[in-house]
Amino acid sequence: MPFILLVEDDPVFSGALKKWLTQRNYTVTSVSSLKAAKDSISQQAYDLIITDLRLPSEEDGIVLIGWSKTYYPDIPVIMITHYADHQTAVKAIKSGASDYLAKPVNLHILEEIILKYIRIPVRTKKVHSDPHRYITGKHPLMQEVYEQVGIVAPTNLNVLITGSSGTGKEHIARLIHEQSHRRDALFVSVDYGAISKDLARSEFFGHMKGSFTSAIQDKEGAFVFADGGTLFLDEIGNLPYEVQVQLLRAIQEQKIKPVGSNQEQRVDVRLIVATNEDLRQAISGKYFREDLYYRVNEFNICLPDLKERQEDIPLFAEYFLEQSNQELQKQVKGFAAQTLEIFMNYPWPGNIRQLKNEVRRSTLLAKGKYILPEDLTKEIHIGLHIETPALSKWQLQEANIIQTALRENGNNKSRAARQIGIDRKTLYNKIKTYNISPE
Repeated sequence: MPFILLVEDDPVFSGALKKWLTQRNYTVTSVSSLKAAKDSISQQAYDLIITDLRLPSEEDGIVLIGWSKTYYPDIPVIMITHYADHQTAVKAIKSGASDYLAKPVNLHILEEIILKYIRIPVRTKKVHSDPHRYITGKHPLMQEVYEQVGIVAPTNLNVLITGSSGTGKEHIARLIHEQSHRRDALFVSVDYGAISKDLARSEFFGHMKGSFTSAIQDKEGAFVFADGGTLFLDEIGNLPYEVQVQLLRAIQEQKIKPVGSNQEQRVDVRLIVATNEDLRQAISGKYFREDLYYRVNEFNICLPDLKERQEDIPLFAEYFLEQSNQELQKQVKGFAAQTLEIFMNYPWPGNIRQLKNEVRRSTLLAKGKYILPEDLTKEIHIGLHIETPALSKWQLQEANIIQTALRENGNNKSRAARQIGIDRKTLYNKIKTYNISPE
């Protein structure tokens, strides 16, 4: 299997390109600095290097090209950068670059360039060869979801995917992309639940050097990276209200303006968003714009919880066991009958993600050929016999405070946690402890 080193300091673009290369059966190592690139090249035999021009140091990708050609002359190097002027291209080629490609990257051209220097990788039929592949659920609820995917994928409609945490919303977004006419362009995934309010606009639209204190160099945003492809925004309910206005304009006009720039740039992006919150409640609470809601919700797909499709549980468990055996170098053959019975009766509040983690952990702990009930976590055993204990007076008061904060914030857990003065993880734990349901 061919080995590629990807040198790119922007995590959004690096992650998207790495996933795209991995799906084509390349083994990809990604690093973000010149030093890390040199260290990696010295330790691993690579078939190809793909590097950005601008790196977070005084040296740049051209320095890396010169260094690699001096010490590892047989490794072809492709330079990818936004700074696609004639002088830079000439300088890169003179330094030893095999090819030069400008952002936004045309993946058809990139694949053609790669195949000039690397043989077409042999594709294996093993189910675990693609880390983004999921098995197809057999339950009628999921069959309906896949039917909806097939209907909307060939269109350019923006899609809103709703469902509880861990139900596989990004998987459905990828399926839509892969079945669309944009499948040969990038699928860029951004989780806005993990991005601070101050950086949200920059992550969307990019920024110019010097536009704010930490802007030490120009940065391209997710819209530019996804140009011609699909942009997936997870946790859309956490997007700051003021950024929602700019997102709405970008969707309507298909134009973006980097922070600190006066020039607009046209982009062609298909938008898929996801949330585990009730955006209608957020609209009522004035935390989410109604006009933006209707822009992103041109087509809605709602994913069922795992407990609603019990017959899929053994199917997923076997699939995750196969993955875990390969990853952990184990040879567990399957599940004891009692274990599968426990799986079928457990409510799985964390859905598919929780099931995957449970199978992975129990595969590691299994001493025999089969996963036994004693190999499962205490959480699973306790969850089978949940009896809500009587709450003390102060616990009832705390539960009421949490319920009120959730209601006032349109069930947005991040905002509710900030209002109460606790972190989001603590809030989730307390919601689970007190069995608080959305109103």
